Amino acid sequence: MSKFFLMGNFTQQGFSGLVKDPKSDRSEAARNCAESVGAKMISYTYLRGPYDFIVQNEGSFKQMAAIKLATEASGALKNIVICEETQLNDIANDATKVSSGYKKPGE
Repeated sequence: MSKFFLMGNFTQQGFSGLVKDPKSDRSEAARNCAESVGAKMISYTYLRGPYDFIVQNEGSFKQMAAIKLATEASGALKNIVICEETQLNDIANDATKVSSGYKKPGE
């Protein structure tokens, strides 16, 4: 399973719900979303900055895209960005192999 980070924002509707019920456990809602598609939520954290929250999940991109689609369609969330953990050294190793045989246009 891959690790993914979903960062996003609450909409006006989402913030209104939080003000109405400040004890609402959004981490539990996020956990339910992940589990409903067979993924696993690792952590849920509120943020200060351009995003309101970040959720770390284990699963597939398809599962993360389904979570994004459903939660944004609810009207409570927006701007969800899906980032996947990667191994940059492995990518650089493969890039070295590619670059040894790649020729730029005009060469």
